[in-house]
Amino acid sequence: MSFVSETLSQFWSGIQARLFPLLEEEVGELSKKQRQLVSILELIRIEDFIPPNFGWPGRPPKNRRAIARAFVAKVVYNLGETRQLLDRLGSDVALRRICGWERKKDIPSESTFSRAFAEFSATKLPEEVHRKLIAKYEAPRLVGHISRDSTEIEAREKTVKKPKKQELPKKKRGRPKKGEERPKESTRLQRQQKMTLDEMIEDLPKVCDSGTKINSKGHTEHWAGYKLHLDVADGQIPISCILTSASVYDNQVALPLATMTASRVTNLYDLMDAAYDCRIIREHSLSLGHQPIIDYNGRGQQKREFAPHEKERFKERTTVERVYGRLKDEFGARMIRVRGAPKVMASLMFGILALTADEIIRLVS
Repeated sequence: MSFVSETLSQFWSGIQARLFPLLEEEVGELSKKQRQLVSILELIRIEDFIPPNFGWPGRPPKNRRAIARAFVAKVVYNLGETRQLLDRLGSDVALRRICGWERKKDIPSESTFSRAFAEFSATKLPEEVHRKLIAKYEAPRLVGHISRDSTEIEAREKTVKKPKKQELPKKKRGRPKKGEERPKESTRLQRQQKMTLDEMIEDLPKVCDSGTKINSKGHTEHWAGYKLHLDVADGQIPISCILTSASVYDNQVALPLATMTASRVTNLYDLMDAAYDCRIIREHSLSLGHQPIIDYNGRGQQKREFAPHEKERFKERTTVERVYGRLKDEFGARMIRVRGAPKVMASLMFGILALTADEIIRLVS
């Protein structure tokens, strides 16, 4: 048994043998959903990433640690609005005490929750907790496959109109003269080859705009909002995530995602659909020591086929689709009510954090 497996087994044994009985003595019998929440909160320990309120000048803020635990509870219970969370905290004594409030009157107001969420968004709290969780439980093991894909995120805000492209000077007709060089505009993928990870992420558009895609039935779908890009490891465990505008093509996020994932875990294969079929992406994957298995895009020509062994491995790519299904159906990603990319990302990351912890716990439970 590996060190990580042994650590997880000890963690789960401690939860079942000590924590659940202790809580049930205090608040009564726990429901299945409450047990799931307690396990997730105990694994991620989000309160350890928030400094205590004492020692700061001025009026102390409401307990941010309890509020952070409540936001995790919000996605575990798949609640769309903070008002629903407050109503649930007011009526569910066990949930309230799990989050950290003894009495109903101790629960902060909705405006306090809103200010705290803005702080968590600005400091990228759920992203930091998720990164540390991956470093502790996924970095020590060798990952077989990383599945990469994106999904639409609908938002309740006005879309930003795209700026008009600057008119380029008209090109001269005919072939260039001997020794004459005509400048070519580089693509984002070409520019990313010379960028650092931070520069690549900064260069990606993150405003709310309109997106279009072809669904699994061949029909065109439109939405207003954003696009979430994920790298998912075997076992349905999200490793890296990036949020962009809805109009961003999937292949423009492949290099920053791959670079981010390579800094967190060691994997053997990169699995991607035909949207990522590009020489630059294949070469970047190989430069990281990975074997890319990318579906071929015919682009009007006869489509190439996988070798038999590649075809079998490519079936593992459904892992990322199952993660998106759970994230939207069970962890709140279908009900984004905040506005602006930083807050949308924070809302999604609370769900990804809870889902990641839940999948890790499933490995031993």
